[in-house]
Amino acid sequence: MAVEIRPLIKPSRLKSRGGLWGECLAEFLGTLVLVAFGCGVVAMAVAALPGSGRTEGPTTFFISVGDWLLITWGWAMAVVFGVYVAGGVSGAHINPAVTLAFAVRRRFPWIKVVPYWISQLAGAFTGAALVYGVYHNAIGAFDQAMPGPKTNGHTLASFSIFGTFPAPYFHGGNWGPLIDQVVGTAFLVMLVAAIIDLRNTGVKANLGPLLVGFAVAAIGMSYGANAGYAINPARDFGPRLFTWVAGWQDLALPGTLSGAFSNYFWIPIVGPLVGGVIGVLVYDLFIGDILHLRAQQGEAPEVGRARPVTAADEE
Repeated sequence: MAVEIRPLIKPSRLKSRGGLWGECLAEFLGTLVLVAFGCGVVAMAVAALPGSGRTEGPTTFFISVGDWLLITWGWAMAVVFGVYVAGGVSGAHINPAVTLAFAVRRRFPWIKVVPYWISQLAGAFTGAALVYGVYHNAIGAFDQAMPGPKTNGHTLASFSIFGTFPAPYFHGGNWGPLIDQVVGTAFLVMLVAAIIDLRNTGVKANLGPLLVGFAVAAIGMSYGANAGYAINPARDFGPRLFTWVAGWQDLALPGTLSGAFSNYFWIPIVGPLVGGVIGVLVYDLFIGDILHLRAQQGEAPEVGRARPVTAADEE
C-alpha cells in the first residue's frame, strides 16, 4: 500500500538529489548492503561461529559442503537486498562490471560511469568497515588462535572474510584466476540481462532482484572455489582497501602471500570488467538481437517455432 511519507530534509534542499547525486547515494547504500551482508556471512562462517563455540574448535571452519552453501546463499541474499534497496533510484548496478556493460550495450550514459564506480567503491569500503566493527573481537581471537604464517598478526583465513585470492592449485599463476573471473562475471551479466529484458520471459511482481540473487548463488556453487567468485571489482577492492588500512598489509595490497601468490589485487578488477562486457555482448548476439528482430516483425512466433503459426500448421 502506497503512503505519503514526508521527507526528512526540506524539499528545497532535496533538489540536488533528484539526479546523478541521488543515484550515487543509492549505489553507495546498495553496495554497502551487499558487502555488509556478504562479508558478514563469511565472518560468521570463518571467525564468529568457531569463536563462539558453535564448531569443533576455535579455528574449525569449512569442513563440509554445507559451509560453502552458507557462503553462497549468504552472498545471494546480500545481492537480493542490495538490489531491492537501490533499484528504484539507480537501477542497483552495485557492481562496476554491470555499470560498464550497461554503458556498452544498454545506453547507460557514459558520463555516469565513473561516479557510479566511485559510489560503489565507497559503499563497499564502508560495508567492510561495518563488518569489521561488528566482528573485530571474533576476528582478533581467530587470528590469535590460528597458526602461521601471519602478516602483522593477521592470517590469510581472516583476510578471506573481506577479499579474494586464488586456490593453491594455480601455484601463483594469474591466467587461471583471471579466466575464472572473466567467465563468472560474463555469466552474471548475461543472466542479469536476461532477467531484466522485458522482451524475453519477463520477471513478474518485482522478483527480478531475487532471481539475480539466485544467479549469484549458482555462480558461487559452480565457479566459486577457484578464486572466491568476486565477480565485482567494488566488492573485492573496497574491502581489500579497508583491510590494507586495518593492518592486513601485503595480504590486501598488493595481494601477496610469499610462496602462494603475488600482486593479485588487479585480477578481481580487470577480470570482471572484461567478463561483464563479454556477457552482455553474448546475450545480445544470441538472444537480444533475435528479440529485437521479432519485435520489429510485429508478431513473434510461438516459442520453439521459427515462424508464426498458420492455418496449414493447425491442420
